[in-house]
Amino acid sequence: MTFCSKPLSQLLSHGEKVGVQLLISRTKYTYLHNVCKVTTFFRNFAPELRKLLILKTFEELGVSEGIRKAIEEMGFVQPMPVQEEVIPYLLGNRNDVIALAQTGTGKTAAFGIPVLQRIDTTRKETQALVLSPTRELCLQIADDMRDFAKYMDGIHIEAVYGGASIEQQIRALKKGAQVIVATPGRLIDLMKRGVAQLDDVYNVVLDEADEMLNMGFSESIDAILEGVPEERNTLLFSATMSREIERIAKGYLHDYKEIVVGSRNEGAEHVNHIYYMVNAKDKYLALKRLVDYYPRIFAIIFCRTKMETQEIADKLIKDGYNAESLHGDLSQQQRDLTMQKFRQHTVQLLVATDVAARGLDVDDLTHVINYGLPDDIENYTHRSGRTGRAGKKGTSISIVHSREKFKIRNIEKEIGKQFEQGTIPSAEEICKKQLYKVMDQIVKADVDEEQIAPFMQDISRYFEYVDKDD
Repeated sequence: MTFCSKPLSQLLSHGEKVGVQLLISRTKYTYLHNVCKVTTFFRNFAPELRKLLILKTFEELGVSEGIRKAIEEMGFVQPMPVQEEVIPYLLGNRNDVIALAQTGTGKTAAFGIPVLQRIDTTRKETQALVLSPTRELCLQIADDMRDFAKYMDGIHIEAVYGGASIEQQIRALKKGAQVIVATPGRLIDLMKRGVAQLDDVYNVVLDEADEMLNMGFSESIDAILEGVPEERNTLLFSATMSREIERIAKGYLHDYKEIVVGSRNEGAEHVNHIYYMVNAKDKYLALKRLVDYYPRIFAIIFCRTKMETQEIADKLIKDGYNAESLHGDLSQQQRDLTMQKFRQHTVQLLVATDVAARGLDVDDLTHVINYGLPDDIENYTHRSGRTGRAGKKGTSISIVHSREKFKIRNIEKEIGKQFEQGTIPSAEEICKKQLYKVMDQIVKADVDEEQIAPFMQDISRYFEYVDKDD
Protein backbone atom coordinates (compact mmCIF):
# COMPACT_ATOMS: atom_id res chain seq x y z
CA MET A 1 0.00 0.00 0.00
CA THR A 2 1.34 3.47 -0.91
CA PHE A 3 1.07 6.15 1.77
CA CYS A 4 0.93 9.86 1.06
CA SER A 5 4.17 11.66 1.88
CA LYS A 6 2.55 14.97 2.83
CA PRO A 7 1.63 15.62 6.49
CA LEU A 8 -2.06 15.51 7.30
CA SER A 9 -2.03 19.16 8.43
CA GLN A 10 -1.26 20.23 4.82
CA LEU A 11 -4.01 18.12 3.30
CA LEU A 12 -7.04 19.01 5.41
CA SER A 13 -8.84 22.00 6.85
CA HIS A 14 -9.54 22.03 10.63
CA GLY A 15 -13.08 20.72 10.23
CA GLU A 16 -11.94 18.01 7.84
CA LYS A 17 -9.23 16.87 10.30
CA VAL A 18 -11.90 16.37 12.95
CA GLY A 19 -14.05 14.45 10.49
CA VAL A 20 -11.17 12.21 9.47
CA GLN A 21 -10.42 11.44 13.12
CA LEU A 22 -14.03 10.48 13.68
CA LEU A 23 -14.08 8.30 10.57
CA ILE A 24 -10.92 6.47 11.58
CA SER A 25 -12.24 5.84 15.09
CA ARG A 26 -15.63 4.65 13.89
CA THR A 27 -14.59 2.55 10.87
CA LYS A 28 -12.68 -0.72 10.96
CA TYR A 29 -11.76 -0.94 7.30
CA THR A 30 -8.02 -0.81 6.93
CA TYR A 31 -8.02 1.38 3.84
CA LEU A 32 -9.21 4.30 5.96
CA HIS A 33 -5.77 4.41 7.54
CA ASN A 34 -4.41 5.60 4.21
CA VAL A 35 -4.46 9.36 4.73
CA CYS A 36 -4.83 10.23 1.06
CA LYS A 37 -7.77 7.87 0.59
CA VAL A 38 -9.44 9.13 3.76
CA THR A 39 -9.08 12.69 2.48
CA THR A 40 -10.71 11.81 -0.85
CA PHE A 41 -13.36 9.74 0.90
CA PHE A 42 -14.24 12.57 3.26
CA ARG A 43 -14.26 15.33 0.66
CA ASN A 44 -16.66 13.32 -1.51
CA PHE A 45 -19.18 13.02 1.33
CA ALA A 46 -22.56 14.63 0.86
CA PRO A 47 -22.55 18.12 2.48
CA GLU A 48 -25.23 17.06 4.96
CA LEU A 49 -23.14 14.16 6.25
CA ARG A 50 -20.04 16.33 6.48
CA LYS A 51 -21.95 18.76 8.71
CA LEU A 52 -22.83 15.92 11.05
CA LEU A 53 -19.20 14.85 11.35
CA ILE A 54 -17.72 18.32 12.01
CA LEU A 55 -17.78 19.18 15.68
CA LYS A 56 -19.39 22.46 16.73
CA THR A 57 -17.61 25.29 18.50
CA PHE A 58 -18.81 27.08 21.63
CA GLU A 59 -19.53 30.11 19.45
CA GLU A 60 -21.82 28.03 17.23
CA LEU A 61 -23.64 26.80 20.35
CA GLY A 62 -24.51 30.42 21.13
CA VAL A 63 -22.10 30.97 24.03
CA SER A 64 -21.41 34.67 24.65
CA GLU A 65 -18.01 36.21 23.98
CA GLY A 66 -17.21 36.92 27.65
CA ILE A 67 -17.90 33.35 28.75
CA ARG A 68 -16.00 31.98 25.74
CA LYS A 69 -12.97 34.03 26.72
CA ALA A 70 -13.13 32.69 30.30
CA ILE A 71 -13.49 29.03 29.35
CA GLU A 72 -10.76 29.26 26.70
CA GLU A 73 -8.41 30.46 29.44
CA MET A 74 -9.48 27.38 31.43
CA GLY A 75 -8.39 25.13 28.55
CA PHE A 76 -11.77 24.46 26.91
CA VAL A 77 -11.24 23.81 23.19
CA GLN A 78 -14.37 22.15 21.82
CA PRO A 79 -17.66 21.21 23.44
CA MET A 80 -18.01 17.73 24.92
CA PRO A 81 -21.07 15.74 23.77
CA VAL A 82 -23.23 16.63 26.78
CA GLN A 83 -22.34 20.33 26.38
CA GLU A 84 -23.18 20.26 22.68
CA GLU A 85 -26.62 18.84 23.49
CA VAL A 86 -27.53 20.80 26.62
CA ILE A 87 -26.14 24.34 26.13
CA PRO A 88 -28.23 25.50 23.13
CA TYR A 89 -31.35 23.86 24.55
CA LEU A 90 -31.06 25.57 27.96
CA LEU A 91 -30.46 28.96 26.36
CA GLY A 92 -34.14 28.83 25.37
CA ASN A 93 -37.23 29.31 27.54
CA ARG A 94 -39.30 26.63 29.29
CA ASN A 95 -36.98 23.85 28.14
CA ASP A 96 -36.76 21.00 30.64
CA VAL A 97 -34.03 18.37 30.39
CA ILE A 98 -33.05 15.07 31.98
CA ALA A 99 -29.39 14.41 31.20
CA LEU A 100 -28.07 10.95 31.99
CA ALA A 101 -24.33 11.43 32.25
CA GLN A 102 -21.49 10.10 34.37
CA THR A 103 -19.28 12.29 36.53
CA GLY A 104 -16.44 13.73 34.47
CA THR A 105 -18.36 14.20 31.20
CA GLY A 106 -18.29 18.02 31.37
CA LYS A 107 -21.74 18.44 32.88
CA THR A 108 -20.91 21.42 35.16
CA ALA A 109 -20.09 23.51 32.09
CA ALA A 110 -23.13 22.05 30.29
CA PHE A 111 -25.52 23.65 32.78
CA GLY A 112 -23.26 26.39 34.19
CA ILE A 113 -22.64 28.21 30.92
CA PRO A 114 -26.30 28.64 29.79
CA VAL A 115 -27.45 29.39 33.35
CA LEU A 116 -24.91 32.23 33.63
CA GLN A 117 -25.63 33.56 30.16
CA ARG A 118 -29.33 33.98 30.99
CA ILE A 119 -28.63 36.02 34.15
CA ASP A 120 -29.63 39.68 34.12
CA THR A 121 -26.72 41.22 36.06
CA THR A 122 -28.55 44.55 36.45
CA ARG A 123 -30.92 42.82 38.92
CA LYS A 124 -29.87 41.49 42.32
CA GLU A 125 -32.71 38.96 42.69
CA THR A 126 -31.90 35.25 42.65
CA GLN A 127 -32.51 34.02 39.10
CA ALA A 128 -30.89 30.56 39.11
CA LEU A 129 -30.69 27.70 41.60
CA VAL A 130 -28.32 24.73 41.52
CA LEU A 131 -28.89 21.87 43.99
CA SER A 132 -26.18 19.35 44.85
CA PRO A 133 -26.08 16.44 47.32
CA THR A 134 -22.95 17.41 49.29
CA ARG A 135 -21.07 20.40 50.62
CA GLU A 136 -17.97 19.42 48.61
CA LEU A 137 -19.79 19.28 45.28
CA CYS A 138 -21.67 22.49 46.15
CA LEU A 139 -18.39 24.38 46.66
CA GLN A 140 -16.86 22.88 43.55
CA ILE A 141 -19.82 23.90 41.33
CA ALA A 142 -19.77 27.44 42.75
CA ASP A 143 -16.02 27.74 42.10
CA ASP A 144 -16.40 26.47 38.52
CA MET A 145 -19.25 28.87 37.80
CA ARG A 146 -17.23 31.79 39.15
CA ASP A 147 -14.46 30.81 36.73
CA PHE A 148 -16.94 30.69 33.84
CA ALA A 149 -18.25 34.14 34.87
CA LYS A 150 -14.79 35.75 35.15
CA TYR A 151 -15.63 38.44 32.57
CA MET A 152 -19.25 39.02 33.65
CA ASP A 153 -19.56 42.27 35.58
CA GLY A 154 -21.99 42.42 38.50
CA ILE A 155 -22.50 38.64 38.88
CA HIS A 156 -22.73 37.17 42.39
CA ILE A 157 -22.70 33.41 42.96
CA GLU A 158 -23.22 32.15 46.50
CA ALA A 159 -22.76 28.62 47.88
CA VAL A 160 -24.95 27.68 50.87
CA TYR A 161 -24.53 24.36 52.68
CA GLY A 162 -24.66 22.72 56.08
CA GLY A 163 -21.67 22.52 58.40
CA ALA A 164 -20.88 26.24 57.98
CA SER A 165 -22.08 29.45 59.65
CA ILE A 166 -25.67 30.13 58.58
CA GLU A 167 -25.39 33.76 59.74
CA GLN A 168 -22.59 34.40 57.24
CA GLN A 169 -24.65 32.81 54.46
CA ILE A 170 -27.69 34.93 55.45
CA ARG A 171 -25.62 38.12 55.20
CA ALA A 172 -24.31 37.08 51.77
CA LEU A 173 -27.82 36.35 50.43
CA LYS A 174 -29.18 39.65 51.77
CA LYS A 175 -26.55 41.49 49.73
CA GLY A 176 -27.91 39.76 46.62
CA ALA A 177 -26.93 36.60 44.75
CA GLN A 178 -28.21 35.98 41.23
CA VAL A 179 -27.09 32.33 41.45
CA ILE A 180 -27.45 30.14 44.54
CA VAL A 181 -25.66 26.79 44.66
CA ALA A 182 -27.04 24.83 47.61
CA THR A 183 -27.47 21.57 49.43
CA PRO A 184 -31.20 20.83 49.93
CA GLY A 185 -31.25 20.84 53.75
CA ARG A 186 -29.58 24.23 54.19
CA LEU A 187 -31.65 25.81 51.41
CA ILE A 188 -34.89 24.68 53.07
CA ASP A 189 -33.70 26.29 56.32
CA LEU A 190 -32.93 29.56 54.53
CA MET A 191 -36.30 29.48 52.76
CA LYS A 192 -38.11 29.04 56.09
CA ARG A 193 -36.24 32.05 57.47
CA GLY A 194 -37.36 34.09 54.47
CA VAL A 195 -33.80 34.76 53.33
CA ALA A 196 -33.67 32.60 50.21
CA GLN A 197 -36.21 34.29 47.92
CA LEU A 198 -36.89 32.11 44.88
CA ASP A 199 -39.77 34.03 43.27
CA ASP A 200 -37.61 35.16 40.33
CA VAL A 201 -35.82 31.85 39.69
CA TYR A 202 -36.23 30.71 36.08
CA ASN A 203 -33.40 28.16 35.93
CA VAL A 204 -33.24 25.18 38.31
CA VAL A 205 -30.52 22.52 38.13
CA LEU A 206 -30.48 19.28 40.14
CA ASP A 207 -26.95 17.89 39.89
CA GLU A 208 -26.41 14.23 40.82
CA ALA A 209 -30.15 14.00 41.45
CA ASP A 210 -30.02 10.23 42.01
CA GLU A 211 -27.48 10.78 44.80
CA MET A 212 -29.71 13.39 46.46
CA LEU A 213 -32.64 10.99 46.39
CA ASN A 214 -30.49 8.14 47.75
CA MET A 215 -29.46 10.39 50.63
CA GLY A 216 -33.08 11.00 51.63
CA PHE A 217 -33.63 14.48 50.19
CA SER A 218 -36.80 13.57 48.31
CA GLU A 219 -39.16 15.66 50.50
CA SER A 220 -36.74 18.61 50.51
CA ILE A 221 -36.54 18.55 46.70
CA ASP A 222 -40.35 18.46 46.49
CA ALA A 223 -40.59 21.49 48.81
CA ILE A 224 -37.95 23.45 46.89
CA LEU A 225 -39.46 22.76 43.45
CA GLU A 226 -42.88 23.80 44.75
CA GLY A 227 -41.33 27.10 45.89
CA VAL A 228 -40.04 28.21 42.47
CA PRO A 229 -42.11 29.63 39.58
CA GLU A 230 -43.82 27.32 37.11
CA GLU A 231 -42.29 29.21 34.17
CA ARG A 232 -38.72 27.94 34.41
CA ASN A 233 -36.11 25.71 32.84
CA THR A 234 -35.45 22.60 34.91
CA LEU A 235 -32.37 20.49 34.31
CA LEU A 236 -31.96 17.18 36.09
CA PHE A 237 -28.56 15.49 35.93
CA SER A 238 -28.28 11.87 36.96
CA ALA A 239 -25.89 8.96 36.39
CA THR A 240 -28.80 6.49 36.28
CA MET A 241 -32.52 6.60 35.50
CA SER A 242 -34.20 5.28 38.64
CA ARG A 243 -37.91 5.18 39.51
CA GLU A 244 -37.46 8.17 41.85
CA ILE A 245 -35.89 10.20 39.05
CA GLU A 246 -38.84 9.36 36.81
CA ARG A 247 -41.24 10.40 39.61
CA ILE A 248 -39.54 13.80 39.93
CA ALA A 249 -39.57 14.18 36.14
CA LYS A 250 -43.29 13.43 35.84
CA GLY A 251 -44.17 15.72 38.74
CA TYR A 252 -42.07 18.80 38.00
CA LEU A 253 -40.76 18.69 34.42
CA HIS A 254 -42.84 19.64 31.38
CA ASP A 255 -42.30 17.94 28.00
CA TYR A 256 -38.73 17.28 28.98
CA LYS A 257 -35.98 16.26 26.61
CA GLU A 258 -33.91 13.23 27.62
CA ILE A 259 -30.23 13.48 26.74
CA VAL A 260 -28.14 10.35 27.19
CA VAL A 261 -24.35 10.43 27.12
CA GLY A 262 -23.55 6.75 26.50
CA SER A 263 -26.53 4.50 27.29
CA ARG A 264 -29.19 4.52 30.00
CA ASN A 265 -27.76 3.23 33.29
CA GLU A 266 -24.47 2.47 31.52
CA GLY A 267 -21.09 2.40 33.25
CA ALA A 268 -18.46 5.00 32.38
CA GLU A 269 -17.19 4.45 28.84
CA HIS A 270 -13.43 4.48 29.48
CA VAL A 271 -13.43 2.23 32.56
CA ASN A 272 -12.50 -1.45 32.44
CA HIS A 273 -13.90 -3.66 35.19
CA ILE A 274 -11.87 -6.41 36.89
CA TYR A 275 -12.78 -8.65 39.82
CA TYR A 276 -10.54 -10.83 41.97
CA MET A 277 -12.06 -13.81 43.77
CA VAL A 278 -10.45 -14.41 47.19
CA ASN A 279 -11.33 -15.91 50.57
CA ALA A 280 -12.84 -13.38 52.97
CA LYS A 281 -9.86 -13.67 55.34
CA ASP A 282 -7.43 -12.86 52.48
CA LYS A 283 -9.09 -9.65 51.27
CA TYR A 284 -6.63 -7.27 52.94
CA LEU A 285 -3.61 -9.24 51.69
CA ALA A 286 -5.10 -9.18 48.18
CA LEU A 287 -5.58 -5.41 48.46
CA LYS A 288 -1.91 -4.92 49.38
CA ARG A 289 -0.75 -7.11 46.50
CA LEU A 290 -2.85 -5.12 44.00
CA VAL A 291 -1.63 -1.76 45.32
CA ASP A 292 1.98 -2.98 45.18
CA TYR A 293 1.48 -4.21 41.60
CA TYR A 294 0.50 -0.68 40.48
CA PRO A 295 3.29 1.50 41.94
CA ARG A 296 1.87 4.66 40.36
CA ILE A 297 -1.66 4.00 41.59
CA PHE A 298 -3.83 6.97 42.62
CA ALA A 299 -7.05 5.48 43.92
CA ILE A 300 -10.14 5.56 46.10
CA ILE A 301 -10.71 2.35 48.08
CA PHE A 302 -14.42 2.02 48.89
CA CYS A 303 -15.54 0.21 52.06
CA ARG A 304 -19.04 -0.57 53.23
CA THR A 305 -18.95 0.84 56.79
CA LYS A 306 -17.23 3.64 58.70
CA MET A 307 -15.59 1.10 61.02
CA GLU A 308 -14.19 -0.95 58.14
CA THR A 309 -12.99 2.23 56.40
CA GLN A 310 -10.98 3.36 59.43
CA GLU A 311 -9.67 -0.15 60.06
CA ILE A 312 -8.37 -0.61 56.49
CA ALA A 313 -6.85 2.89 56.43
CA ASP A 314 -5.07 2.28 59.76
CA LYS A 315 -3.67 -1.04 58.51
CA LEU A 316 -2.39 0.52 55.28
CA ILE A 317 -0.74 3.42 57.12
CA LYS A 318 0.86 0.99 59.60
CA ASP A 319 2.19 -1.08 56.68
CA GLY A 320 3.86 1.98 55.16
CA TYR A 321 1.33 3.03 52.51
CA ASN A 322 0.47 6.66 51.77
CA ALA A 323 -3.21 6.44 52.79
CA GLU A 324 -5.92 8.43 54.58
CA SER A 325 -9.49 7.66 55.65
CA LEU A 326 -12.66 9.60 54.82
CA HIS A 327 -15.94 8.85 56.59
CA GLY A 328 -18.78 10.45 58.55
CA ASP A 329 -17.22 10.07 62.01
CA LEU A 330 -14.49 12.56 61.11
CA SER A 331 -15.06 16.27 61.77
CA GLN A 332 -15.77 18.53 58.80
CA GLN A 333 -12.34 20.12 59.28
CA GLN A 334 -10.63 16.70 59.13
CA ARG A 335 -12.60 15.73 56.04
CA ASP A 336 -11.76 19.02 54.28
CA LEU A 337 -8.05 18.58 55.04
CA THR A 338 -8.04 14.97 53.82
CA MET A 339 -9.82 15.86 50.57
CA GLN A 340 -7.49 18.80 50.00
CA LYS A 341 -4.44 16.54 50.37
CA PHE A 342 -5.97 13.93 48.05
CA ARG A 343 -6.82 16.51 45.39
CA GLN A 344 -3.24 17.77 45.55
CA HIS A 345 -1.97 14.18 45.10
CA THR A 346 -0.06 14.28 48.40
CA VAL A 347 -2.16 11.26 49.46
CA GLN A 348 -2.02 8.25 47.14
CA LEU A 349 -4.83 6.08 48.57
CA LEU A 350 -8.10 7.40 49.96
CA VAL A 351 -10.11 4.82 51.93
CA ALA A 352 -13.71 6.04 51.99
CA THR A 353 -17.38 5.26 52.48
CA ASP A 354 -19.85 5.99 49.67
CA VAL A 355 -21.50 8.84 51.56
CA ALA A 356 -18.25 10.62 52.49
CA ALA A 357 -16.89 10.42 48.94
CA ARG A 358 -20.00 11.86 47.27
CA GLY A 359 -19.18 15.03 45.41
CA LEU A 360 -15.43 14.42 45.61
CA ASP A 361 -14.10 15.45 42.21
CA VAL A 362 -10.48 14.43 41.61
CA ASP A 363 -8.52 14.49 38.37
CA ASP A 364 -6.37 11.63 37.08
CA LEU A 365 -7.76 8.90 39.34
CA THR A 366 -6.19 5.72 37.98
CA HIS A 367 -8.20 3.16 39.95
CA VAL A 368 -11.31 2.66 42.02
CA ILE A 369 -11.05 -0.34 44.34
CA ASN A 370 -14.18 -1.92 45.77
CA TYR A 371 -13.21 -3.63 49.02
CA GLY A 372 -16.43 -5.57 48.73
CA LEU A 373 -19.30 -4.73 46.37
CA PRO A 374 -22.16 -2.40 47.35
CA ASP A 375 -25.69 -3.78 47.61
CA ASP A 376 -27.02 -1.07 45.31
CA ILE A 377 -25.87 -1.28 41.67
CA GLU A 378 -26.29 2.50 41.34
CA ASN A 379 -23.59 2.91 44.00
CA TYR A 380 -21.24 0.78 41.90
CA THR A 381 -21.95 2.99 38.88
CA HIS A 382 -21.10 6.10 40.90
CA ARG A 383 -17.96 4.52 42.32
CA SER A 384 -16.55 3.32 39.00
CA GLY A 385 -17.49 6.60 37.30
CA ARG A 386 -14.91 8.46 39.38
CA THR A 387 -12.10 7.10 37.21
CA GLY A 388 -11.76 7.06 33.42
CA ARG A 389 -12.85 10.67 33.14
CA ALA A 390 -12.40 13.29 30.42
CA GLY A 391 -11.44 10.63 27.87
CA LYS A 392 -8.75 9.01 30.05
CA LYS A 393 -8.59 5.32 30.84
CA GLY A 394 -9.44 4.00 34.30
CA THR A 395 -9.84 0.71 36.10
CA SER A 396 -12.49 -0.40 38.57
CA ILE A 397 -11.23 -3.30 40.71
CA SER A 398 -13.52 -5.40 42.90
CA ILE A 399 -12.18 -7.73 45.58
CA VAL A 400 -14.95 -10.27 46.16
CA HIS A 401 -15.50 -13.66 47.75
CA SER A 402 -17.57 -16.51 46.30
CA ARG A 403 -20.83 -15.42 47.97
CA GLU A 404 -20.68 -12.09 46.08
CA LYS A 405 -20.26 -13.53 42.59
CA PHE A 406 -23.95 -13.11 41.80
CA LYS A 407 -23.53 -9.34 42.29
CA ILE A 408 -20.96 -9.28 39.49
CA ARG A 409 -23.47 -10.80 37.07
CA ASN A 410 -26.19 -8.34 38.13
CA ILE A 411 -23.87 -5.37 37.64
CA GLU A 412 -22.80 -6.65 34.21
CA LYS A 413 -26.44 -6.79 33.09
CA GLU A 414 -27.16 -3.29 34.39
CA ILE A 415 -24.12 -1.45 33.00
CA GLY A 416 -23.83 -3.48 29.81
CA LYS A 417 -20.15 -4.29 30.33
CA GLN A 418 -18.29 -7.53 31.03
CA PHE A 419 -16.04 -7.95 34.05
CA GLU A 420 -12.64 -9.53 33.55
CA GLN A 421 -11.61 -12.08 36.18
CA GLY A 422 -8.12 -11.24 37.38
CA THR A 423 -5.43 -13.27 39.11
CA ILE A 424 -3.75 -11.84 42.20
CA PRO A 425 -0.16 -10.90 41.20
CA SER A 426 2.66 -13.09 42.48
CA ALA A 427 5.54 -11.75 44.57
CA GLU A 428 7.86 -12.06 41.56
CA GLU A 429 5.52 -10.04 39.33
CA ILE A 430 5.26 -7.32 41.97
CA CYS A 431 9.05 -7.15 42.42
CA LYS A 432 9.49 -6.77 38.67
CA LYS A 433 6.95 -3.94 38.51
CA GLN A 434 8.54 -2.12 41.48
CA LEU A 435 12.03 -2.56 40.00
CA TYR A 436 10.92 -1.11 36.66
CA LYS A 437 9.50 1.90 38.51
CA VAL A 438 12.82 2.57 40.25
CA MET A 439 14.74 2.12 36.99
CA ASP A 440 12.34 4.49 35.24
CA GLN A 441 12.83 7.12 37.95
CA ILE A 442 16.62 6.86 37.60
CA VAL A 443 16.49 7.17 33.80
CA LYS A 444 14.09 10.13 33.91
CA ALA A 445 15.93 11.92 36.74
CA ASP A 446 16.80 15.48 35.73
CA VAL A 447 20.49 15.91 36.60
CA ASP A 448 22.07 19.36 36.91
CA GLU A 449 25.67 18.77 35.74
CA GLU A 450 26.99 21.91 37.42
CA GLN A 451 25.49 21.06 40.80
CA ILE A 452 26.69 17.45 40.75
CA ALA A 453 30.20 18.22 39.42
CA PRO A 454 31.84 18.79 42.88
CA PHE A 455 30.66 15.32 44.00
CA MET A 456 31.63 13.32 40.91
CA GLN A 457 35.12 12.47 42.14
CA ASP A 458 33.75 10.97 45.38
CA ILE A 459 31.01 9.13 43.49
CA SER A 460 33.52 7.64 41.04
CA ARG A 461 35.81 6.58 43.90
CA TYR A 462 32.87 4.89 45.68
CA PHE A 463 31.91 2.86 42.60
CA GLU A 464 35.54 2.18 41.53
CA TYR A 465 35.47 -1.43 42.75
CA VAL A 466 31.85 -2.16 41.73
CA ASP A 467 31.59 -4.01 38.45
CA LYS A 468 28.50 -4.52 36.23
CA ASP A 469 27.67 -7.93 37.74
CA ASP A 470 27.52 -6.44 41.24
